Amino acid sequence: MPDIVYLHGFQSGPGSAKARETRDWLAARGLADTFHAPQLPPHPADALRAARDLVEKLPANTLLIGSSLGGFYATYLAETLDRRAVLINPSTRPFDLFGTRCGEHVHPHTGETFTLGQPDVDALRAHFIARPDPRRYWLVLGSHDEVLDWRVAARDFSGCRQTVFAGDDHRLQRWHECLPDLLAFAEGR
Repeated sequence: MPDIVYLHGFQSGPGSAKARETRDWLAARGLADTFHAPQLPPHPADALRAARDLVEKLPANTLLIGSSLGGFYATYLAETLDRRAVLINPSTRPFDLFGTRCGEHVHPHTGETFTLGQPDVDALRAHFIARPDPRRYWLVLGSHDEVLDWRVAARDFSGCRQTVFAGDDHRLQRWHECLPDLLAFAEGR
């Protein structure tokens, strides 16, 4: 069975609902030790470095799951490390949004205070993959995502496997419906 790395979104963490659902689903099948969900640092360059360090230590068939900003990270890692990835309501061009998020923040899960600035926007832009290989990805979207326009991701990842849940939101309440197909996708089926 492949290892699975879950990369959370901006100001989220390994205790997010989707991460817990995935962890619990795998644990119920005796696969708890294959699941990895690191707490990513708030600065994109640091988050990408930490995620890359983890993925490079795992087997070559490791599956990435990225949610929101974690979807951007998963895309970069999938392309540069030759992996497959499931992208859940991914932020495909976060550098366009981060300009409005510059300034001081308190991470709701860790309590850490941090400041985002232009270097963070630049780091995101430097890791942008303009033409992701559609054979690597399964895109899972909610059509009522209140944070990101799902149609942008659908366009940016045209040609890949796509599941769009009508009426679902950024949290993606119906993520659990995708779990039975996760391992087959990881194995290229």
